[in-house]
Formats: sequence, structure tokens, C-alpha cells
Amino acid sequence: MFTNTYVPHVGGVARSVDTLCHGLRHRGHKVLVIAPTFKGHEQDGPGVMRVPALKHMGNSDYSMPIPLSRPIRDKIDEFAPDIVHSHHPFLLGHTALRIAANCGVPLVYTYHTRYDIYVKQFVESETLWPDLARNLANGYANLADAVIAPSQSMKDVLRRQGVTSPMQVIPTGIDVERFAKGDRVKVRRKLGLTDEDFVVGHIGRLTAEKNLEFLFAAAVRFLEDNPKAQFIFAGDGPMRKEMVARLRNSPLRPRMHFLGAIEGDDVVAFYSAIDVFAFASKSETQGLVVAEALASGAPVVALDASGVRDALRHCSSCVQLGADASPDAFADALSGFAQRDADQVEKVHIAARAGAAPYSIDAMVESIASLYAEVSDVARSENQQSRTEWERILEGLAAEVDMLENLFRAVGITLLPRARGALR
Repeated sequence: MFTNTYVPHVGGVARSVDTLCHGLRHRGHKVLVIAPTFKGHEQDGPGVMRVPALKHMGNSDYSMPIPLSRPIRDKIDEFAPDIVHSHHPFLLGHTALRIAANCGVPLVYTYHTRYDIYVKQFVESETLWPDLARNLANGYANLADAVIAPSQSMKDVLRRQGVTSPMQVIPTGIDVERFAKGDRVKVRRKLGLTDEDFVVGHIGRLTAEKNLEFLFAAAVRFLEDNPKAQFIFAGDGPMRKEMVARLRNSPLRPRMHFLGAIEGDDVVAFYSAIDVFAFASKSETQGLVVAEALASGAPVVALDASGVRDALRHCSSCVQLGADASPDAFADALSGFAQRDADQVEKVHIAARAGAAPYSIDAMVESIASLYAEVSDVARSENQQSRTEWERILEGLAAEVDMLENLFRAVGITLLPRARGALR
């Protein structure tokens, strides 16, 4: 596994990779994770190799790994992989492509992130850098032997954007039973809330690409319309201080709570403490937190977007508004849940849990293990394991050429239309 983000980082990709690794090991597979160092990281088990990283890139809490091919190559030679699985198209993703070529094994790539949307928080350009990021990621996907799309809607997006590699839809799995048994009282007691308080919650990185500006406006309007309601933001990020500052002199401040970064059992307790989960992101490939909320029994109010619509497909009690809905409309949808009686609330919880059923860890691990076996069979049929050292070198050089071609192609298809427009 090659990933640019891994535990203890709090985020969907880190949790997804960690969940997959534990699931594969539980089935008896050997797994080696290549990941960057990260703030709070102290010691890993034998199945993890950390590489140096630059901390806190830009306004984010991410680490940027510094790929050092020689140490990684030595570790990989000792490990002797049958599959290389990459979770990012950049940095360690490039290293994954080199390693797969040198070892003569298939490269599987999971498309976790809408890079064209994500990159907008770091640059001022509306289209140039987002288009380049998207074209680079899609080009990388076409270099992989197989691509995993976390949702059908994300697969459809990638096909429209020109990804032609074999692709399977495999949602990230969650421990459905664990989320259904959370401690409802733990978080409420910590915040001084009673069981009768109606609580709306959101969890995730508090950053611009999660459409937090929209959600904050909706939360304010919801609290104004529901004087006895509470709103909880769990997670951390650059927008937390900004939101707190806006509420400094507001009468709403005592009813809007910021838990900060949480993990483990505290995440499960958070979902159990809320009555409705609010999610406004338009940048998801799956919407892992949506599935977690459903498993806990919390209905979801969200905006229509790739990934999220798939996660809500089986939830009859959830509300999905149009992508262009206003914060006021979002707040009204939240208020609709606050006005339901006890019998209606119980039916909503049952429907929410039913909506989470397709997202079990066992289903994910079984599907990915089957994919590994399928692409490995193809590699063996092509006699990849009997290559000479010279052939390994040539394969490594070919991978470098492929990455350069992808870079030049992505730059070309991003800049050429703009150059033509400037000449007209």
C-alpha cells in the first residue's frame, strides 16, 4: 500500500487505507504500508514503513512525503509483493508506479479524491490548476492495471473524463455493527446536553473544499429557527478558528459546539449523540462519513453530489437537496427532522441503519481481494515473474517515460485550449 496520508491523520483516505489493511491481514494476507510521518505518529507495527515528510503544507494539516526510492526499494525487495496498491496519483503514487514496474507486478489504484475540487483551496485560479490536477490524476489512472472507484457515480465521472483502465466499484467498508452500538450519552454529557436536546452534527476536516462556508450558514439559520436545538462540528482544520470568531458575540455561540479532532470510540460516540447528520460537501468520491452516520441510525441531510448520492441510495429517511440549494433550504430540511414525534423518529433511525447495510468491511475486503487475484492471474499469464534483471531495468525506465508522458499530456490538454483562445 502506498499512501500520502495514513493514521494518525484524521481523514477519509487514512481511515479507508487502515480499514482495508486490517481487513486483509485478518484474512491472512501480508500487507506493507508505505506512508509519510505525521504529527502525533510515534510507533508503528512491523507492517508499516514511514518516509520523511514536510509537515503542514499550505493551510492544511497534511504531510507531504519525500519519496526516497532506494530505502523503499530495499524494503519492497525484502517484502516481495504480488500487488502494488496506490491510493494517490502523486508523490508516493509515483513511487508505487516505479515499484510495480520494477517488480513486474500489477498496479491497482483507488481514486479517493476529487483533485480538481480539492486543489481550489490552495490556488486562486478557477480552472487552470484544477484542470491540471484532474488531468494528471486521470492520466495516472490510465497507467494502472485496475482502478477502484468508491462509488458508481464516481466511476461514471471518471469514464466521462477519459479513464479507460479496467474499473470496479468497491465502496470503502465500515464496521456497521460497531457504529450501531455507540454511547449516546458520552458526547452529550461532555457538552452539557440532555437526552431531550435535538442535536445536529457534522464530522470531517474543517476546510473549504468540504463546503464549510455553506454548512456554517445553514447551521446558523437552523439554530435561529430552533431555539432549543444544538449543532456540533467534530474535526479540525483552518476554518475552525474562523467559525468560532464569527460567533464570538453571537447568542448562538453556546449552542454551536466544536469538538476538535476525535478518533476511535469517540467518533462512534459522536454519531450516536446526534439526531441528524449534516453534510454539504460536493467533493466526495464516496462520502464515508455518510455511511458511518447511517450505521449509527442518524438520518442525513446532504447536497446532491458524486459519491454522496450513492451512499444515500438505500436510505428512505434521508434528504438530499439539489446541488444548488440555498443554506436556508438546507436549514429547513434539518428543521423538518426536529419537528417529528417519537414514533416517526424511531422509523427514521431504522431506515437509516438499513441504508448502511451495503457498506460492510467484509464486502469491501472480499471484493478487493478478488480484484487482486484477477489482476495477478493476468500478470502471471504474461510471465512477468521470469524477467531478467535487464528486463526489470527496462520496465523501470518505461515507467519513468510513462510518468513524463502523463505530465506532458496533462499540461498540453490543460493549456492548449487556453492558448488557442488567447490567439483568437
